[in-house]
Amino acid sequence: MRRILPRLNLNTLRNQMLLGFLAVMLIILIFVGGITFHSVSTLLKNNAEKHIQQTAIQANGRLEGILEQINSLTTLVSTNEYIQQLLLRDLEGQPATFAERQALPPIINLVQIYTDGIKSVELYNKDGAVLYPLDGSSLRDKVPEDWIKLATRKEGSLVWFGIDPLDSTSLLAIRQISIIDRYFTTGGYLLIRLDRSKFALKSSVSGEGEAETVLLLASDGQLITSNDNTISEKTAAMLLEGSNDQIASIGNRSFIVVKQRSSVSGWTLLILTPVNVITKGISVLRTTIVVSAIMGTLLFILLSFFLSTLITRPVFKLIKAMRGTRLGILKPIENVSSTMEIKELNYSYNKMIDNINELIQLVYEKELSRSHTELKALQAQINPHFLFNTLDVLYWSLLDKDQDQLAEYVVAMSDLFRYTITGPSKGEWVKLQDELEHVKRYMLIMKMRFEDRLDWEIEAPPEFADVELPRLLLQPLVENAVLHGVESKIEPGWIRLTVTRDGERIAITVEDDGVGMDEEKLRSLVEGLESGEVSSSKDSGVGIANVQRRLQLFFNNEQSAVLSIDSRKGKGTRISIQIPVRGGKKP
Repeated sequence: MRRILPRLNLNTLRNQMLLGFLAVMLIILIFVGGITFHSVSTLLKNNAEKHIQQTAIQANGRLEGILEQINSLTTLVSTNEYIQQLLLRDLEGQPATFAERQALPPIINLVQIYTDGIKSVELYNKDGAVLYPLDGSSLRDKVPEDWIKLATRKEGSLVWFGIDPLDSTSLLAIRQISIIDRYFTTGGYLLIRLDRSKFALKSSVSGEGEAETVLLLASDGQLITSNDNTISEKTAAMLLEGSNDQIASIGNRSFIVVKQRSSVSGWTLLILTPVNVITKGISVLRTTIVVSAIMGTLLFILLSFFLSTLITRPVFKLIKAMRGTRLGILKPIENVSSTMEIKELNYSYNKMIDNINELIQLVYEKELSRSHTELKALQAQINPHFLFNTLDVLYWSLLDKDQDQLAEYVVAMSDLFRYTITGPSKGEWVKLQDELEHVKRYMLIMKMRFEDRLDWEIEAPPEFADVELPRLLLQPLVENAVLHGVESKIEPGWIRLTVTRDGERIAITVEDDGVGMDEEKLRSLVEGLESGEVSSSKDSGVGIANVQRRLQLFFNNEQSAVLSIDSRKGKGTRISIQIPVRGGKKP
């Protein structure tokens, strides 16, 4: 029972294709847009961080320039010969006199003269007693003991501590004075007090706006200066002690944090830049991506509709043609597409239709040839049962009359008709031994007709007995040899059928010593066979033309059979066919 497939809705198929294309396009746009947005955002942040880092380096360089200047001036003071001698005598137990201490201001004030923002420079001996100014104070009254110890360990390096514990408007730095003539032993200390406002920061160190927050912190986390009063010292210390994260959150705001530590003072410069300021161009990018996506989607819809129509129209036409094949309409379709794939589909379909039509024509010709062969062999529409029963009655009647030879001929004729009408097998193909038996029966009947005028023989090795070939293929050749060869001459004649092997083929040859043909008649016969214009000989039998056509029908190109004719006037005729040992096309 043939299964009926559901009919496809072509418009639904096209719409599904269009929606599929659109879904793929949207996925691609979202994916590409997201990657682009993320990449540009990251690029902007990294570039901003590099720019801020360079700004921090420049700002820190300016700060270190001031500190280096102070360091150089205090070095000059600490190595001054007068101060060295004064402190050396103090170490030897000779305290400086009042007059000697009055001579110190011109030397010590050198630092204040060449540097802005220096509030005071104070000189103390090893024990912390003040030598200048003349206020009788002690070093330990002004700074913690651990600061003094740290300055001693630095062995003459200027140590910046940060905010003065006694004056929040001042910054302190301490320098140990080493006595050169006493193996650089500690001879005293310089205490430098700077104006804190000297390090006040601008609202933007880069000078490009007021978005940046700049913090200067001492090594212990003290907030030395800031341009944003909303950030507390505790928050600044947390930022200083935190990890090197690029992004930090303060309240509901996010900042890009850049740190730059001074190698001179140990102080750290923090620059906080709001993320929304850096990425304010992202909104423009986001809008651009969205607008581009919308325009791209609309354009893609139009192009997809056009392309889907361009692709599906020939496909639908092909489907319509294929549906027609179910109704028995086998027509090729025109190639109406420039697409290579559609062209290939059209070509394959047209090729299939051509092959199907050729097969139909081949089967039709086979059936027609078989019917024609059987009808021509019978010469009339004779009922097989009536014919066989009549011949059987004739056979028994001849036996009763002791006509054994005639009875033998009747049996041969009965077998001949039985093979012609039904055959030992019901199909188109028979074995070579069966076909040769049929030829023998035919020759036996012809022998009765021609008596001594006809001799015949069949030479076929037993190894070829099972080779298959189309039924009634050899009798027309033998019949032609009898009718055109032996019958046309007065003298006795002979007919020989031989079977030999030629590689993967067998050669079946039928030859006679009859009247033969001249070259012109032979050429005319060969050309007629090639063009298919040779009719049956004497309107009896199936003829050599029928044999030629059946060879073409039953053997394809790879298994092609060959029929050849050789004849000479007065010498006889030889007809040979070569067929594959494996056989040909079977229904």
